Amino acid sequence: MRRAGLIVAETLRDLRKMVEPGVTTHQLDSYAEKKIRSAGAYPTFKGYRSFPASICASVNDEVVHGIPSDRKLREGDIIKLDCGATLDGYVGDAAISVPVGRISPGLEKLLEITRSSLFRAMEKMIPGNRLYDVSYAVQEFVEENGYTIVRDFCGHGIGQRMHEDPQVPNYGRPGTGPKLKEGWVLAIEPMVNAGTHEVKVLGDGWTVKTKDGKASSHFEHTIAVTEDGPVVLTALEDGSLML
Repeated sequence: MRRAGLIVAETLRDLRKMVEPGVTTHQLDSYAEKKIRSAGAYPTFKGYRSFPASICASVNDEVVHGIPSDRKLREGDIIKLDCGATLDGYVGDAAISVPVGRISPGLEKLLEITRSSLFRAMEKMIPGNRLYDVSYAVQEFVEENGYTIVRDFCGHGIGQRMHEDPQVPNYGRPGTGPKLKEGWVLAIEPMVNAGTHEVKVLGDGWTVKTKDGKASSHFEHTIAVTEDGPVVLTALEDGSLML
């Protein structure tokens, strides 16, 4: 899983560098597919429940599952890039939110709160803690900063399949849920909105947008529970988290 996660990390690192005004989301997707396949893996998302691309590319008020297209990024946008790779039967999955050029202070804060909420959740990923301790860590931090948690989509267990039990919502009651066990691997992915938590799925059957048209942010890592603390399997080779 670490090897699969490293491919994801390196792909997202490269995509981050490519993001600039005028680049299309299709160009990002094409690069990601070549990068993943050249590493001997395959893009987990492509063909998953008929999804047509290798990454999800969601812009501004698109929360998750945006389908890459000829849409050109514009100065001031934010784009959420979600990437999965399967190598030797094991999956890595991570996501980043990236500014396109200079963005507003409001969007900068939205990204920072979402990123920080992931770290808060990660700190709770130790054996013996409860699953919803992880969930509540996201919720508490996000809501105390005036943002909302997307409730219709969540994180998940991950291993030989991209989506395994348990589901990991970004809200919950602390001290409840199953106990975390050494060896569990979870994809933790806060999805945070600037306005209402309510979302809608577009007619393409995939793209999720905020109902009020306000911006949304998304970060994700694949993280293992170990007796020595959480281990991020989608970190770069030097251990940096690249968020």
